[in-house]
Amino acid sequence: MFWRSVVGKLWFTILFLVCFVLFILTVLLLEFFENYHVLEAERDLLQTAAKISEVVSQYEEDELILSMTDLIKDPSNQVVITDENGESLTSVSKGENLPNKDFDWFMNDSELARVIDEREDVMKVSGDDGSGMGLMVVGTPLENQGGAVFVYESLGTIDETSDQTTKIIFLGAGIAIILTTIFAFFLSTRITSPLIKMREGAMELAKGEFHTKIPILTHDEIGELAMAFNRMGRQLKYHINELNHEKEQLSGILRSMADGVLTMNRQGQVLVSNPPADQYLYSWDYENNVPLPVKEEGKRELPDPLREIFNEVIKSEQEQMTEVTAQGRTWVIIMTPLYDRIKVRGAVAVLRDMTDERRLDKLREDFIANVSHELRTPISMLQGYSEAIVDDIAESKEDKNELAKIIHDESLRIGRLVNELLDLARMEAGHMNLNLEKVDISMFIQKIVRKFKGIGQEKGVDLQMSGNKELPPLNMDADRMEQVLTNLIDNAIRHTEPEGTVNVEVHLDEQQKEWLIRVSDSGQGIPEEDLPFIFERFYKADKSRKRNKEKKGTGLGLAIAKNIVDAHNGRITVQSKTGEGTSFEVFLPIHKED
Repeated sequence: MFWRSVVGKLWFTILFLVCFVLFILTVLLLEFFENYHVLEAERDLLQTAAKISEVVSQYEEDELILSMTDLIKDPSNQVVITDENGESLTSVSKGENLPNKDFDWFMNDSELARVIDEREDVMKVSGDDGSGMGLMVVGTPLENQGGAVFVYESLGTIDETSDQTTKIIFLGAGIAIILTTIFAFFLSTRITSPLIKMREGAMELAKGEFHTKIPILTHDEIGELAMAFNRMGRQLKYHINELNHEKEQLSGILRSMADGVLTMNRQGQVLVSNPPADQYLYSWDYENNVPLPVKEEGKRELPDPLREIFNEVIKSEQEQMTEVTAQGRTWVIIMTPLYDRIKVRGAVAVLRDMTDERRLDKLREDFIANVSHELRTPISMLQGYSEAIVDDIAESKEDKNELAKIIHDESLRIGRLVNELLDLARMEAGHMNLNLEKVDISMFIQKIVRKFKGIGQEKGVDLQMSGNKELPPLNMDADRMEQVLTNLIDNAIRHTEPEGTVNVEVHLDEQQKEWLIRVSDSGQGIPEEDLPFIFERFYKADKSRKRNKEKKGTGLGLAIAKNIVDAHNGRITVQSKTGEGTSFEVFLPIHKED
């Protein structure tokens, strides 16, 4: 791991370069000092030979020459003095086990013979000649004489000096390598320490810690890099915050939209969706028994109806529109291509739930049909019976009175229908004014129940009241609420068979902070498919519209009741089972006045 780090690589590079330079330098120094020692030895021997030559030229006594030669020469040298005939004048050998060389040995060497023959100085390095020792020989001619002075010494002395120099060079190289190692490690650590901190800072940035700051210790390139890194962190934090803000804003806009929005890539995978769009996708999956959710790598596949229009959008690169249904709801889908400069990179779809609009259209059509139907019958009866009176079809006075009574009842019915329509229109327009007052709710319910006691007894229906009779007063519009309960109790009695029961009860739920008034019966009940539409205008569960005098009605009572309860900031609900009965519940909030 160390060798893969920047510190290891930099340290190894510096050490390798220094070692390479030291190796080249050591080789050159060894070569230089070896030649230097040889040249120095030759120069010393030549100077010794020249001095001895001067002594021999100045003095004639052998003892004096010998003593002077002893003083001049180095103890490791061997000196041979000869005349031109080859006779040795003197030979000095002290301190070294050097071999004795005679005049013939020197003359047999072509180079050394030039000292006698050509009267010039000669220097030569002689290899091993059988004595087991290499020699360095220097010869110089005697002045004013025909002889010569030869001085030689062993090469071992030069080798010893070279060995000492080599040891010193290697020691210096070793010390240099050690110092270089320490320096390189220190330098690489100092250089890479900010880089390591930058790496740690980069890892923190990758984790989303944008507040990470690198300390600036120097003002060189590394310091500038640290400054740029810190500036980059601040810019990243700013841009990420801006992106998150825009993403949250876009997400909030999508969540608050009433229409569904889907964004798909070119492969048809859903990238972005909002709750209304998720509702459609969930409904389609549930209806088609698709496992929930169908996702691959976090991206949802499009349903088949959307896949077809998506392929058409990608192919034609034009806006497409279609209408689909899922779980009884109608959706209009408009899909538009998304461009990446010049290439289509996906599509965006807007899904609008048109169920309410379609239902309102149907209700509008049904409303016109129902009003026409409700008015046509009494008008036809008015027209028919009035013609009968005009044409004197009714002969007796009793017949004419009966026809006039029918005309009167039907006119009252038309008036009641028109008045209820006007009341309902005013309520839905918000023009209903409530006269709120404190009402003893128990006495109020008892009064209404007593009003219907006779009607219930005539039909054989047992009308009862239950609940706590000691209740605090309720703040409400008594006339309007009497209209609501009158409609509910009247419907319950009319749709309950003889020997059935109708129960009216009232409760105060202090935990939920609301009043509960329940009207339940044991009648024939309401079909389940009719329950969602029971509070619509002119809606009747009896689709045959047979004229039953006991069950006659305009179909507006429950719609008016719901509007009155809504005006009191309450709510009205219904539960029913066919053949078991129906229960209407009115919830009214508790006011501060209560």
